[in-house]
Amino acid sequence: MKALYRRLGHKGLISLGIIVAALAALGTLPFWLDVDASYTGYYLFITCVYLTVAQGWNLIAGYTGQISLGTHAFFGLGAYTMAGLWLNGIGLYFFFDVTLMVVAGIAPAIVASIIGLLLLSRLKGDYLSFGTLGLAQIVYVLFVKGGKITGGANGIYLDASYFSSMRVYYWVALLVAVLATLAVWLLTRSSFGLALKAIREDDISAASHGVNVLKYKVLAFAMSAFLAGLAGSIYGYYLFHLEPASVFNMNWLFYPILMVVLGGTGTIIGPVIGSLICSALFAYGDIYFGGYHPIFSGFLIILVMRFMPGGIMGLVSKAPALWRKKEGAVATTTPE
Repeated sequence: MKALYRRLGHKGLISLGIIVAALAALGTLPFWLDVDASYTGYYLFITCVYLTVAQGWNLIAGYTGQISLGTHAFFGLGAYTMAGLWLNGIGLYFFFDVTLMVVAGIAPAIVASIIGLLLLSRLKGDYLSFGTLGLAQIVYVLFVKGGKITGGANGIYLDASYFSSMRVYYWVALLVAVLATLAVWLLTRSSFGLALKAIREDDISAASHGVNVLKYKVLAFAMSAFLAGLAGSIYGYYLFHLEPASVFNMNWLFYPILMVVLGGTGTIIGPVIGSLICSALFAYGDIYFGGYHPIFSGFLIILVMRFMPGGIMGLVSKAPALWRKKEGAVATTTPE
């Protein structure tokens, strides 16, 4: 305990305690809340799915500085990969088969690696963003026009008789979201993470110091696609009916971006906070505001980009400096 205290410090130990308590509460939630009858179960499930995608986008954009707009393509590829393997009898037990889920992440990661070698070696900034968006649209059209292979616009159907309770969905989504967050945290605190941050700040300077810029960009891009594909497989298990309009929906691009920006890009906790807030807005907005909740989402995007470019975590990090500045101003105006 003393060794842990020396390593983490007082604040670090408190943070660790809060995290452990939160995970314990979330992990045991289905035992004291009926997640099948309560809408909270679905809300937390979809939050975890979004968080997994958001952490992947945060890795490529927040830590590497490469703005990708093709996340929804990798999400859809992951969902269709899982479904295709299931329908062809490949897997151990099909429903939430770990093998299928891992392959569903690997498939878009391979695609991202191939595309990344072509795009990341030549494009930057806005050009890279539109290049990845164009890739996503090509993938979407291929699946719509895929005929019997993809089911076309009508999609493909899985055996829905496997569904028994939202509990398993909640626990799997929570576990994957926690592992995704932990993986990004570990990566960003390793030499790999230092290389990504160096590329984000100045890729030319990073290259001059011996960093293989293209290799790290492609690896980050592939890891981001892996997490998106993994999340796509979970959502595919939830839907049982996969169609391009649902799993390649632009919401799987813009919502995770909003969550990362709102919480704070280039931070670990930021996407967690953003996912909780935005998912609540989207999930409960459907109930209380019907089809009007995208209006609030649009306003939120505008407000965040205008007044909170650093997100909530940016405000938190600036709070001590602002408080000291305020105290200094008060001290200078107070008469002796």
